[in-house]
Amino acid sequence: MGFYASKVKMSYEFSKAIPTDNAKYLEYVSFKQKFGDDGNMLVTGIQTDSLFTLAYFNAYKELQQQLKKIMHVEDIVSIPSAIKLATDTATGKLAAQKIFRDIIQTQQELDSVTAEFFDLPFYKHRLYAQGPADNPGSRAYLMGVRINKDVLNSKGRTQVINDVINTVKKFEERTGTEVHLSGLPLIRTVVADRIQDEMKYFLFGSLLLSTLILALFFRSFSNTLLSLLVVVMGVVWSVGVLYLCGYQVTLLTALIPCLVVVIGIPNCIYFINKYHTSYIQTGDKQRSLVDMVSKMGVVTLFCNLTAAIGFAVFALTRSAILREFGVVAGISIMIIFVVSFILLPAALSYLPAPKPSQTKYLNNRWITHFLLKTEQWVFHHKKIVYGITAVVLIFAVVGIFKLKSESFIVDDLPKTDKIYTDIKFFEKHFGGVMPLEIVIDTKKPKGIISPKVDIHAIASFQDSFLVNQKNVSKPLSVIDGIKFFYQAASEGTGDSSFTLPAFGNPLYDLHKQLVQLNARRKNNEMTTSDSATAKLMGSFVDSTEQYLRISMSMADIGTQKLPPLLDSIKQKANEVFDTAIYKVQLTGTSITFLEGSRFIVNGLKDSILWAFLLIALCMLYLFKSVRILLCSLIPNVIPLVITAGIMGWAGVPLKPSTVLVFSVALGIAVDITIRFLVNYKQELPAYHYNVPETVSATIKNTGLSIVYTALVLIAGFIIFCASGFGGTKALGWLTSATLLIATLTNLVLLPVLLLLFAPQKKGIKKM
Repeated sequence: MGFYASKVKMSYEFSKAIPTDNAKYLEYVSFKQKFGDDGNMLVTGIQTDSLFTLAYFNAYKELQQQLKKIMHVEDIVSIPSAIKLATDTATGKLAAQKIFRDIIQTQQELDSVTAEFFDLPFYKHRLYAQGPADNPGSRAYLMGVRINKDVLNSKGRTQVINDVINTVKKFEERTGTEVHLSGLPLIRTVVADRIQDEMKYFLFGSLLLSTLILALFFRSFSNTLLSLLVVVMGVVWSVGVLYLCGYQVTLLTALIPCLVVVIGIPNCIYFINKYHTSYIQTGDKQRSLVDMVSKMGVVTLFCNLTAAIGFAVFALTRSAILREFGVVAGISIMIIFVVSFILLPAALSYLPAPKPSQTKYLNNRWITHFLLKTEQWVFHHKKIVYGITAVVLIFAVVGIFKLKSESFIVDDLPKTDKIYTDIKFFEKHFGGVMPLEIVIDTKKPKGIISPKVDIHAIASFQDSFLVNQKNVSKPLSVIDGIKFFYQAASEGTGDSSFTLPAFGNPLYDLHKQLVQLNARRKNNEMTTSDSATAKLMGSFVDSTEQYLRISMSMADIGTQKLPPLLDSIKQKANEVFDTAIYKVQLTGTSITFLEGSRFIVNGLKDSILWAFLLIALCMLYLFKSVRILLCSLIPNVIPLVITAGIMGWAGVPLKPSTVLVFSVALGIAVDITIRFLVNYKQELPAYHYNVPETVSATIKNTGLSIVYTALVLIAGFIIFCASGFGGTKALGWLTSATLLIATLTNLVLLPVLLLLFAPQKKGIKKM
């Protein structure tokens, strides 16, 4: 398994949160087939009043040149490379020319071409944005860096992004200007790499914390080392299983080794604790080992089984990222049971019998005092226990009504993080960086030249409606290309001439241009001007001339505000376009993110219900008593309700990273219940089926292991609070809070319920 674990690879392909047959996903795939990837543009932004001074402009132009030299950078869109259309004196046709020539020697020359650039409305709000009251000193400038989409799905993506960042840093040092970087390639790469690095630290951190707790618990080097050996072996097996299943390490499966640690350590604690307890009673090492295996084997099996169910139910979803996590996590947890069940007794049989110093922890003064206090509450303060439970539940239910379901693409980042502040810069000046695409389907090949297609209706939809939407950038489509061409043909300048022609069919003219371009391409007669024209037209009209594309970027407004915005755009499109002629689709990364977030949250909710049902069936099979089933479920439902209430009061929204808490906590918290109830059931005959005496003995005998196990589990999850990501941090403290509450409900409320539901006379044996 170590050999297989060494062969596992990182996944650099962003896992699909939605199924491949989902309608939104299919629309997005269809869009990429026609127009290419929409998520491979990295943007840089600066805000300065010095850009068009000669020295600064040359430095900015050099930045563009250095970025273009980076391997896998396909193209740069920027002011220094901006083009204009002018009549070629030799051919009499419009040809593309660079506005800013390669060599500009004087400030006067730069001022002249700068004025020419600002006379072209095509670039306004795309490569530059005016500040309040058109104050030139508050202009912001954008440079787009298009990166090869294949490298973004490979190991090389980190190197490309780092090369871009380092090149930008040199420009910052040279000019003293802060450069803002954003775009999906940067966000995805940097965030994914950070999370993967964090998972490594958290794995070692959880192992270190577990080692300290085990050392304090057992006061034995051999027992601590043996427990760690079991856990490390489980981690190696879990990574090996990942490879054997044909999966790669994703942002979610990277959590599995940490989960194996926090679940494997309790197995060791319970097994060794039972061994030591039995040895003190019998003084016989062999008999104690048999007692440990016979009494704790079934208990640990069902504890691990319920924990595995809590994760394995994700495999029932149709989301690939959740399904992979569920399969590997479920198998890994059962493997850690097999490893601990076989390895621990075998190793302990070769070790010397435990010394008094190694069993001293069984009489820990602090925990013994806590358990005695717990016993007093169970037997003498039942009404107060019920009252406190009711009050806390009411408080939690009120909090649940405050709970919202909302997620953002970068909401897990601190508000002071540069990625977050940079994305806000682009949202303020350019509308955002998250791709949003509108595809207008004319329903038949060559449909764009049909007389029924109204170019002015498309222009009105874009320039009168879309351009006025909040949180959206200025739209770009073939309409702008046509305006650009006709402005040049009429030799006009400024906004007044940047319009569609009043007569003729511009789309038919566009069709003729595309035919001519294709003919020249076949004959290898493409000029630089032809390439620029083909690039512009090919980006917004598909090869069949059936589909037109309107491309925008938008702010990261979250899953609550995004649906109303999309609905308003869709509604307006249905008003403007005759559905008999057109079909309008909204797609892009922003929409697939929304659909993916919904799918994951709904999938996790369904998984919790399945986990709850399957765990209930396991416990019913184990205890064969409806009374005990009720007693066991209540103390595990209450912590989940309280956690949901805390999220509501604390303003923590439901999103993929926080919904995961409930399924994880349910699977682990039920372990405590099973261990308590199995011990209770085993002790009943020894106390002649006297329920109060058995409950008292169970609290004393099992309480110690439960407390130490809770400490290990909480320590294993609390370490996630050191994360720089809000979702991981929330997973840490919310899961820890749930486990703490579950420990209290199982040590206090569960015994109270056993006393309440216990038959007092004839049917005692049924418990």
